[in-house]
Amino acid sequence: MTDSDHATGGPPPDHDWERVQASPEFVELRRRLRVFVFPMTAFFLAWYLLYVILADYAHDFMAIPVAGNINIGLVFGLLQFVSTFVITGLYVRYANRRLDPVADKIRTDIEKTGA
Repeated sequence: MTDSDHATGGPPPDHDWERVQASPEFVELRRRLRVFVFPMTAFFLAWYLLYVILADYAHDFMAIPVAGNINIGLVFGLLQFVSTFVITGLYVRYANRRLDPVADKIRTDIEKTGA
């Protein structure tokens, strides 16, 4: 891609992306992403591991009936799906409030200055 392509709306040259990636705004965007993603991933993996361990080693506990044929194991299994949707909703909310404004600013700066 040539500089004339960039002037007509194409993406900036590769060396400009390195400058964008090193910018304080981009560093902050990555930090904000990690602040959410790493703890939430650890929480979900711990929650899932608890379910697997209980299913394997606590048969009597997981077999306790809750209502009719529904037992604690089934409830825990269904809560895995619920927690996935809750985490997704939390991420969307977090991204809308904390990530998107910074990403929009970076995008605007790139478009305005050509990176």
